[in-house]
Amino acid sequence: MLISMTSEPELQQGVGEPDGFQRLWTPHRMAYIQGENKPTGPAPGDGCPFCSIPELSDEDGLIIARGGSVFAVLNLYPYNGGHLMVVPYRHVADYTDLDPAETAELADYTKRAMTALRAAAGAHGFNIGMNQGAAAGAGIAAHLHQHVVPRWGGDTNFMPVVGHTKVLPQLLADTRKMLAELWPQD
Repeated sequence: MLISMTSEPELQQGVGEPDGFQRLWTPHRMAYIQGENKPTGPAPGDGCPFCSIPELSDEDGLIIARGGSVFAVLNLYPYNGGHLMVVPYRHVADYTDLDPAETAELADYTKRAMTALRAAAGAHGFNIGMNQGAAAGAGIAAHLHQHVVPRWGGDTNFMPVVGHTKVLPQLLADTRKMLAELWPQD
């Protein structure tokens, strides 16, 4: 993760008006903001990252675990350290379109994610959910995915509130490896 603090002379170079605050820059987030890797249409072949991730190695795709109907993958743009998603292999947009086996495995993998995150990082709680449709905030509305975001007491501090930035203490590849090792087996 590339993060740098600006100094007062840099503020004079067109990045803002001097106000006594330093700036924390997270330029890697621009890919997300600008829509990089978002599908160009609703069909599976339209550039959907959730359709292409399973074709990668676990390490390259940040895949934690693979099931018969779903897989668990780290979020490339996490809200918190350990933020992962449970995603059906089938390109489907709406939760009601999942078949019973997909629904059951999605629930099972969500439980396994919670277990692994508690073992790996001592998560105190979780935000779990999915945004259905672009109007509900889905970043990739064409392919259903359920977020599992670990939470800790006091994890909302000045950084996200004032700086609109999360500080992630570990590289995604290291987080993926640790969670994969602690993933509960059948």
